[in-house]
Amino acid sequence: MTDHARLLPAILVALTLSIASPLARADTVQQHSGWAAWFNTDRINERWGFVSDVQLRSADDLKEAQNLLIRPGATYFIDGQNNVSAGYAYVATLNNPGDNLVEHRIWQQFIHTQTWRKAAVTHRFRLEQRFVEQLSTRDRLFSQRLRYFIRGVVPLRGDKASFTEGPFFAFQNELFFNVQHRDHANGKTFDQNRLFLAGGYRLSSRYDLEVGYLNQFINGRVNDTENHIIQVGLYSRF
Repeated sequence: MTDHARLLPAILVALTLSIASPLARADTVQQHSGWAAWFNTDRINERWGFVSDVQLRSADDLKEAQNLLIRPGATYFIDGQNNVSAGYAYVATLNNPGDNLVEHRIWQQFIHTQTWRKAAVTHRFRLEQRFVEQLSTRDRLFSQRLRYFIRGVVPLRGDKASFTEGPFFAFQNELFFNVQHRDHANGKTFDQNRLFLAGGYRLSSRYDLEVGYLNQFINGRVNDTENHIIQVGLYSRF
């Protein structure tokens, strides 16, 4: 690996943190939530597989369930470091007055993985076509959103090549940008940022369990929101 390739994760982490850190203002609405998530990768042969995640998110102060997300997709593995996926996402906003609000999404993504020192680093670029149901009219508004995600997993004993069991540290950041019909979203190009720090345990080569703190900054149309989240995640690989 070239020196430039080795420096890339560090540069991207520094960039995302420098963008995320100064976002919250004094008048930003503060919230506290809990998220539970299951992320699954199922490889059926050398080239093809499935990917999915299921998430349940609470309202402020853990008062009630607020969001349910179910996101399946099909994956094509280009090689050992690169793959592309496409799929559908069902996103429900629960416990509204009346019926639940449902957002339908179609999504496409490209993932590149690499090793940087002891860390296994993942870069993900995802494009979403969003069809968001409106509370007042029940009409659906269309917009497109681009997301960039970087995640690193650092074994706390051993190295990546031999890491099949034991504790680890995980860090990640994700940036969201409205790239079409931003007036149907928050009216701005920048949508939100999610910064996550976690500790976890690799139970086997197939399962990881982690818990950590996620800071979600939402760039609102009127008011910004900073959501302080405890997230519990299960990762499975087949």
